[in-house]
Amino acid sequence: MTSAPAPLRDDRRIVLVVAVLASFVVGLDASVVNVALPAVRTELGGGLVVQQWTVDAYLVTLGSLILVAGSLSDLFGRVRIITWGLGVFGLASIACAVAPTGEVLVVARALQGVGGALITPSALALIVAAYRGAAQTKAIGTWTAWSSAASILGPVVGGLVVDGIGWRWIFVLTAVPIAVTIPLVRRITAEVPSGPRARVDVLGAVLAVVGVGGVVLGLIEQERLGWDAPVVVGALVLGAVALGAFVPWERRMARVSGSPLVPLALFRARNFAIGNLATLSIYGALGMVFFVVTLFLQEVWGFPAWVAGLATLPPTLMLLALSTTVGALAGRHGPRWFMTAGPAVAAVGALLLLLTGDDPAGYWWSVLPGLVLIGAGIVTMVTPLTSAVLGSVPSSEAGAGSAVNNAVARIAGLVTVALAGVVLGGEVSVGGLHRAMVVMAVLLLAGAVVSAVGIVNPDPQAGGNAPAPDKLESGGLRN
Repeated sequence: MTSAPAPLRDDRRIVLVVAVLASFVVGLDASVVNVALPAVRTELGGGLVVQQWTVDAYLVTLGSLILVAGSLSDLFGRVRIITWGLGVFGLASIACAVAPTGEVLVVARALQGVGGALITPSALALIVAAYRGAAQTKAIGTWTAWSSAASILGPVVGGLVVDGIGWRWIFVLTAVPIAVTIPLVRRITAEVPSGPRARVDVLGAVLAVVGVGGVVLGLIEQERLGWDAPVVVGALVLGAVALGAFVPWERRMARVSGSPLVPLALFRARNFAIGNLATLSIYGALGMVFFVVTLFLQEVWGFPAWVAGLATLPPTLMLLALSTTVGALAGRHGPRWFMTAGPAVAAVGALLLLLTGDDPAGYWWSVLPGLVLIGAGIVTMVTPLTSAVLGSVPSSEAGAGSAVNNAVARIAGLVTVALAGVVLGGEVSVGGLHRAMVVMAVLLLAGAVVSAVGIVNPDPQAGGNAPAPDKLESGGLRN
């Protein structure tokens, strides 16, 4: 792997701050909405379906267009794409704040996803380019602590805002970090040399959006229309066809133009392929748990929004306190066993939530210890997972590599949120919570097994991120 450009290394402190703030905006908005869903339902109507779409409209565009954004990041520069993304995100946030109907809110949330897609891969790609070896893992740990904490801290801040001045003001929260971040981005004086791709894979992007969007549309709307409704059947079939055509098209683009939306050659790196498979399972589980638990605390136990947010705080505190330390340890010892132990511990936490009943006092012996173990699992696995995936790709492909991994994580979460209605039985209840936690535990254990069997620890003699020499044929990136 090539070393970072010297000017970019000189900007490392600013790079890290920019990456943290930009990702904080995206993570905060993705999670702050969860605690506002009951209030949105009360004012705008639409039931559980509108609540799901308020979450998934954002994740559909974020998860599918993040692949395009990764290519744009490599082509036009991380700094420029982050700046565009922050601008789009800010404007869409204003539209969410003034949305008069559920439909308008859903469209504005989709536009927020576009902005988030532009921000996310470029932010992490800057870190990957500016840092190397153990320093890179530690920097990713710092980034993980703050960006992941935003995703879970959102319910606390959002709850206070919803109960205090109304749910619409949660979208105004993004203005502050955006206003601070844009001037900092402009202070970065260096860029990463772009990769060899000459153009953006437009048809690949369309297939990704239609494929993901069609599947999610069918899964959510079946709750309202039924599985046999033409809209549901048509959406599921169209989504499946588009996803089925995506990989052959990407192979063709790689042969013909050398500019695929997803550089499939990246998957020749064992840690990249296995890490993304683990991401699919692990982040699918996490997407469901925070959506379901936050709704349960408010709609079944009757917690005020701010109390529900406070009740889900333990994982946040653990991320803030321990992610950088875990990142440094994983940089020295390798990611394999961290990625194995983390999901397994989180699965035990999910199973503890099976003790939850109708009595809110059960929080102290079911929800709280369960969330503590889930937090311990998250902090153990997130930074090593990110480092394993991105440490296996060249610097010039960091934008695309980051985009693929983020897309996998977002799509996993949005699919499980779309399936939440099926798992919950159409409404939030104690039985529905139990079913969701069983599904979550199974997904987490699958991620642990995949990591234990497939992840290869890097060779410290090869700079901290490269696979061991005897693993190059099966696990290394072959150009």
